[in-house]
Amino acid sequence: MLEMREVSMTEVEKARTAGAVVIDVGDVEEYDRGHIPGAASLPLGDLSRDLSVASCQIRRDAPVFVVCAAGNRSLIAAGMLMHAGYDAFSVRGGTRAWVKAGNAVVGGDHVRY
Repeated sequence: MLEMREVSMTEVEKARTAGAVVIDVGDVEEYDRGHIPGAASLPLGDLSRDLSVASCQIRRDAPVFVVCAAGNRSLIAAGMLMHAGYDAFSVRGGTRAWVKAGNAVVGGDHVRY
């Protein structure tokens, strides 16, 4: 059995700055309301129905940081991706913790803090 791995906001920010892959598994409406800059949208429902959609959006040669609104769905998605051979980590606390730490989110044409 694979152990679930979570990372802190500090860890994901360092990795994101270095060009790491960040995937937001929240639904499209949540993603549009606000997401970590540079995060790609891959809703958990889509990933659950067809794990092969991951291969279209996620590189296998780099760690993958998975985020959702609060960190629950990202744990599920990170586990699925790990099982499929990705080096995946769930972002502890999700986008809410990202914002609480004072980081900006983007959504549509807006940047919010």
